[in-house]
Amino acid sequence: MTASTMPKTEEGSNSESNLNDFNSRTDLVKISENDGEYNPADHRDQAKGQSTGGAMAHFIKSSLGSGILAMPMAFKSGGLLFGMIATLVVGFLCAHCVHILVKTSQSICKDIKVPALGFAETVEKAFENGPKRLHSWSKFAKVFVDASLMATYYAAACVYIVFIATSFHDVINYDTGLEWRLRVYISLTVIPCLLIGQIRNLKWLVPFSAMANVFILVTFGIVLYYLFSEPLIFSDKALIGEVTKIPLFFSTVIFAMEGIGSVLPVENAMKKPQQFLGCPGVLNSSMFIVVILYAVIGFLGYVRYGDAVQGSITLNLKDGDALADTAKLLMAVAILFTYGLQFYVPNEILWKKIAHKFNERNHNIVQIIIRAVIVVVSGGICLAIPNLEIFISLVGAVFFSLLGIFVPSVCETVYLWPNRLGWYKWKLYKNILLCAFAIFALVAGSSASIDEIITKLIQNKDS
Repeated sequence: MTASTMPKTEEGSNSESNLNDFNSRTDLVKISENDGEYNPADHRDQAKGQSTGGAMAHFIKSSLGSGILAMPMAFKSGGLLFGMIATLVVGFLCAHCVHILVKTSQSICKDIKVPALGFAETVEKAFENGPKRLHSWSKFAKVFVDASLMATYYAAACVYIVFIATSFHDVINYDTGLEWRLRVYISLTVIPCLLIGQIRNLKWLVPFSAMANVFILVTFGIVLYYLFSEPLIFSDKALIGEVTKIPLFFSTVIFAMEGIGSVLPVENAMKKPQQFLGCPGVLNSSMFIVVILYAVIGFLGYVRYGDAVQGSITLNLKDGDALADTAKLLMAVAILFTYGLQFYVPNEILWKKIAHKFNERNHNIVQIIIRAVIVVVSGGICLAIPNLEIFISLVGAVFFSLLGIFVPSVCETVYLWPNRLGWYKWKLYKNILLCAFAIFALVAGSSASIDEIITKLIQNKDS
């Protein structure tokens, strides 16, 4: 999961236009006055729009983030056989939910004659153009999606802090003999996050993102080397995990694989948006690659390290080994460099909603204070729950199950209601099942994660 697909800004662009590129496009588009059939692609910027190949690269990059390193932990909860099958199933469900969200957005664009819509606006317009009794819910739906996006990215930023701190803790403590606790490293990690969190121009984040990508590729290579450095033993690995751990499996996989917040920005920037869907299409081709890679890394990582696997497989690499330490530190720095991009998204949404409440002369100082406070609060949460595995499961259960599965299903149902739901309204029943799965992942996953948190807190208190 990453926000790295966000478009670059032009020199002198303000924060509101940056956000519009990411999540809200109606301020930038013109209503067509033609009487004929409206084609959104004809009204997009063909000069600056991205190609189909570029869109595919962005989409893969948005889905193929640091979450892949958590997949072995998911297989630890689900088992080899169940984990492999369920990963493919969850991948299909995530791809389907992306499909229906994009298709709904494209259809609404044709209906209301605008070139593109962001995530929150797609949901808002679906309610506005759906059943009359739901029209009054449109503003709430938009606010809900915006708030969920903010909560998702802030929570993911907390995961980043814990991951960075844990990586430096393991390397520095082992190599130097220090016995600093993890919470000390979390406190130290907050310091560079405070600085990176103050960056408000996407252009300034591009070098960080580029270096992060290089570091991640090198880390993947080192991880694969260690996976195959010794014979893989399958016999002592569970084929199916404990029933009580299954919710943690789904929560972790959803966290790792879901990148719903970056989907429409990629589609909105395409010269030929009709090539995003279809066969093979950007979506199908990208998700096939992503799901296979996630399944393979999860499967092999669990086979290699078994029940000892941690929240990121890099943390399982041999302590004190120079190559392993390099991988851990490179990944930690890559995530630190990505933190600015992860932190950028929710702050732009938040600032757009509250900027009018402050005198324009004070905007700069207010933004500095707000960003600093949010980073410090995030650090406080990480100090309270300094456990990467639990954090990943909790964020996946609460936020990504809602945004990635529940919201697209509801959005499509509302838009198609009542006469466009297919033969015997099969789309309605399909979406009901998807919503049920999302609620299951939300309730069961968050309950299991909270139980783990309570257990860890009790253990820490006793020790």
